[in-house]
Amino acid sequence: MKRWILLSVTFLFLLCCLGCSRKGGITAAIPDPDTGSSKEPVRYVGSEEADIKYHDGRLRPAVGVQSYEVLHCNRTHPQLADGFGWTYNHAPNIAYWNGNFYVHYLSNPVEEHKGGGHTLLCHSIDGKNWSFPEVIFPVYHMEGEDYVLMHQRMGFYIAENGRLLVSGFYGIPTGPGDSPQLGNGIGRVVREVYANDAFGPIYFIRYNRHCGFNKDNTNYALYSSSGDAGFVAACNELLSKKLITQQWWEEDRSKDGFYAIEADGTEADGGFECEALSFYHRKDNAVVGLWKKGWVALTYNEGLSWTKPVVCPTISDNSSKHWGRRTDDGRYAMLYNPDERRFPLMVVTGEDGILFDNKLVVNGEVPVRRFRGRFKDVGNQYVRGIVEGNGDPPGDDMWVTYSRSKEDIWVSRIPVPVRSSVEKDVNDDFENMTAGGMVAGWNIYCPKFAPVEVVEAGGKYLRFSDTARYDYAKAVRVFSQSSDVVDIRFKVRALQTDSGEFDVEIVEKRGLRPVRVVFNESGEIKVNNGSSIIKAGSYQAGIWYTIKIHADVTAQEYGLYIDDKTVITGAGFADSVDSVERIEFRTGKYRLDEDRYGYNEGADYPDADEAVEKAVFDIDDFHWGDRL
Repeated sequence: MKRWILLSVTFLFLLCCLGCSRKGGITAAIPDPDTGSSKEPVRYVGSEEADIKYHDGRLRPAVGVQSYEVLHCNRTHPQLADGFGWTYNHAPNIAYWNGNFYVHYLSNPVEEHKGGGHTLLCHSIDGKNWSFPEVIFPVYHMEGEDYVLMHQRMGFYIAENGRLLVSGFYGIPTGPGDSPQLGNGIGRVVREVYANDAFGPIYFIRYNRHCGFNKDNTNYALYSSSGDAGFVAACNELLSKKLITQQWWEEDRSKDGFYAIEADGTEADGGFECEALSFYHRKDNAVVGLWKKGWVALTYNEGLSWTKPVVCPTISDNSSKHWGRRTDDGRYAMLYNPDERRFPLMVVTGEDGILFDNKLVVNGEVPVRRFRGRFKDVGNQYVRGIVEGNGDPPGDDMWVTYSRSKEDIWVSRIPVPVRSSVEKDVNDDFENMTAGGMVAGWNIYCPKFAPVEVVEAGGKYLRFSDTARYDYAKAVRVFSQSSDVVDIRFKVRALQTDSGEFDVEIVEKRGLRPVRVVFNESGEIKVNNGSSIIKAGSYQAGIWYTIKIHADVTAQEYGLYIDDKTVITGAGFADSVDSVERIEFRTGKYRLDEDRYGYNEGADYPDADEAVEKAVFDIDDFHWGDRL
């Protein structure tokens, strides 16, 4: 009996340690001696998991993320996209240099691993407004090959002498998937980006000599033949950085001793294919390397040698990329997709680069994939951030780039510290914000043809302008979580009554939407009463309306008031919830189970390149608090 009591007390003590003791957002569990070692370099210890039946995974958003579309492909009107009308755009990288953000990405005419591919470059002062794409590495024509493909796991390098190098790989498609990264390519090219946004000549920085390529049978000379000593020095420096160049292995695959890890996916190395390395320095100076499919390893000498790569079972083992970095607050962040469906794009955070929790959404929007093509996985994927040494933008924000369904290119600005909640009243009149600048405190989803931004005309307010056929503009304001009564007040104006839709929804932590108000394309205001949608009034173009929502979580009901006039009271929640914590404004219906799955090679979506009639909605003077 005494033994049974002792075991019971010990068990209860362990439960308390595992479930109750918290420090810095990480569970202070009984430490596993393998955690943080080469046997398990990283571990996710949080309780949140994504429900991939929903595009946002039913996870909370990271507060204040601003997501902007860099490229929206358009086959019919290429002047609105890239000048070519190509609809496969993927694998972006990002850097910050000379007061500008730079993003480069590869592009093919229609689909993955088909057609002569090239790489394009865009730049931006603010990360929101991006230049028209320019070809940085053109299509490579080679006798005896139908086409050569660009492929790149690494994009930029800022040398100690201040030179910005941009890099890519010319690959020859081989194997059943026509893959350009299996070691049979021509080699890795490099060129310099100048301060005036002009480009230097293209050179090879490394030939695939084991495939027979050299200066005598390729289109570009070796970098060392350049007469620019600073450029040559920058290239030599890059070649000496084993952490950076380890990213090249997958495409190069030479066995000449240049790479510390030479993994080819055979049984001898446990199937490790060494794909798409990202890395960060821990506080103990160990470097954590993250590859595709959940592979992780450590290096204690800046990439000269590595521990044996292992699969960490608590993080996703999908084949889209993982990204990790130390954030400006001294903590750590890791971004990835939950599984092979590649949505949502999530972030987890931690104190030491070993334990991570608090799984949050960065971008969970998944509109339809407009253009079909093989291997065009759906979702926000192949995330890359600014590699250590590749620039530090103003402020503490973390910037990442990724592709949307392998056809559009996006960036997201993630405020640091990364957080899921707001603990104070919200009063936003937008007057202290810069017109066209960051919408402070708000989560902004800003497609190229459905922008959300602060405008100024007789005062400042938030404007939603939408001509996107298959997407919408969206803004979310997180407020303090409440399981009691909340009052929300804001002003809204539509500039038309015969086009577009404006949805306003109160949302709880899992994404349930108990309160819904819709300004529809027929000039009607509709609301929910339980699961039913009923007409509550009408609206006119150009008129500001003051909306107040009184939501009672305890009673599971709400009231709606317009210009202090009662519209509806005692209306039932559409979803049963135990709290509410944010409000969502959108120029379209909430997306549920649209076309987000598989590799369907069928027809493109109808009129995918054509705009719809413009609809504009404004909001102002948003307030949340008790008993407004």
